Amino acid sequence: MPDLSGLVALVTGASAGIGRHLAEGLAARGAAVAGLARGADRLRTAMDEVAAATGARTLAAAADVTDAPAVDTAVAEVTRVLGPVGLLVNNAGLVDAAEVPLWEADPDQWWAVVESQVRGPFLLARAVLPGMVAAGSGRVVGLASGIGTRADPHYSAYSVGKTGQMRITESIDLAGAAHGVRAFDVAPGVVDTAMTRAMPMHEGRTEWTRPEDVVDLVVAIAAGELDAWSGRFVRAGVDDLATLRATTPTGEARKLRLRPYGDTDPLA
Repeated sequence: MPDLSGLVALVTGASAGIGRHLAEGLAARGAAVAGLARGADRLRTAMDEVAAATGARTLAAAADVTDAPAVDTAVAEVTRVLGPVGLLVNNAGLVDAAEVPLWEADPDQWWAVVESQVRGPFLLARAVLPGMVAAGSGRVVGLASGIGTRADPHYSAYSVGKTGQMRITESIDLAGAAHGVRAFDVAPGVVDTAMTRAMPMHEGRTEWTRPEDVVDLVVAIAAGELDAWSGRFVRAGVDDLATLRATTPTGEARKLRLRPYGDTDPLA
């Protein structure tokens, strides 16, 4: 079990679901964990529970990830109370309210989903990365999805948002590498949460990704065991950790790319 003592982790969407599992999993391995979410009371309860279960230092920093001043204030508080953030996990995000084609979606709700998946990670990274660059190290994890690698007829906003988040990850990797900053896309699969239970596409599902598999993958990233995968996509519950640790991907492996139609394609 990697020892994350001395690490300060910031997890968005930490009051429930995957974020709650990640907060406790990181804390159990010695990290000081700050949780960020919109609901102050529920977040405070969750972080108090994590502290009681693990003995770790925790902090509840309430903020909407799409609100720039609120994000800046929250990150400043985390830095003041716990120290500079060494691991950022962008987990918070909305999903399409209904399984409908794009032209039937509510415009405001559709855009709110995209904002939560793109503006949110951007604002968190923008607030946290200067500290990582100054420290010469840091890791950013974006909670990705296979739906970000392809279009979807019924979850268009979620697909757009997750694709955008993958581009954010690669941008951080390309610009941050010279400063010791790494970024990763971690797809959790389908974990049994209130959000996934509410999605009609998962009605009747009996097989779920274990939350422990997501935690183990993020912990390995936090410990520096998967730095060779920076800028790339990994999948909890499918990728074997031992294989990831022993593999150094090259070229465009596990990156989102346009495929040429053949050798004569001018874009090849």
